[in-house]
Amino acid sequence: MSGSDLFVSAQNGEWTNPEPGVKRRIMVYLDEMMMVEVVFEKGAIGAQHSHPHIQASYVAEGRFGVTIDGVTKIMEQGGSFIVPPNRIHGVKALEKGRLIDTFTPHRAEFLGQ
Repeated sequence: MSGSDLFVSAQNGEWTNPEPGVKRRIMVYLDEMMMVEVVFEKGAIGAQHSHPHIQASYVAEGRFGVTIDGVTKIMEQGGSFIVPPNRIHGVKALEKGRLIDTFTPHRAEFLGQ
């Protein structure tokens, strides 16, 4: 099995700063799936991008403008969204917030692979 430990405490995650006002930590992963916590300061942007992975995201805190293929919706705490492979998408934090992102398969570039 390739991946993280099966049980990972919050203290064990290493934070990175992929964009200004954004920090990210890998929570758990196997080759087939990855869960990531992403924290945004108010006004921070997750730039428009695409990737071959399916992404499902849960708004754990805050409020975000989420754009998928040019359509923007306001998503609040408790909401979720899914991004099919290769769709252009991004977010803007309308207030300080936190997303829990899942990817299938895992994002090897997040691991430096």
